[in-house]
Amino acid sequence: MNAIQPSNPELQPIQRRRNVISRPHRHLRQRSYQIMALETTVKIGVNLAISAAAISALTQLLPHHWTGQEKLRQLRTEVNTTQERVNNLRAEFDQTFDSRQANRVMQQQGNLIPLNQKRIVLTNQTTPAEVREYTP
Repeated sequence: MNAIQPSNPELQPIQRRRNVISRPHRHLRQRSYQIMALETTVKIGVNLAISAAAISALTQLLPHHWTGQEKLRQLRTEVNTTQERVNNLRAEFDQTFDSRQANRVMQQQGNLIPLNQKRIVLTNQTTPAEVREYTP
């Protein structure tokens, strides 16, 4: 058991492996390229299908969008005309119920003329120059 061991163990020669690719590895690499090409083709096909669906949806939605825009333009035009009418009515309301302008409103609506003013009526036959001459 306590035998002496030789000090120099026998060295076994180290064998180097060659970096030689055998045919099965080449076949696997070629197969992986084919799989990648197939995967890329499938991705392109799916993207084309999605693009076709998006274009189809846009062609169906654009006419609805255009009619909606036309209706919106019409509504905006109506709103603008109504806003002008409201502004005119507000101005008329303010003028009618303003206590400082009550005399002028009564003159306009009641055809009342103050004593210091005279009524001048123009007809088709008279000109403003003739009216000035006629005034006593």
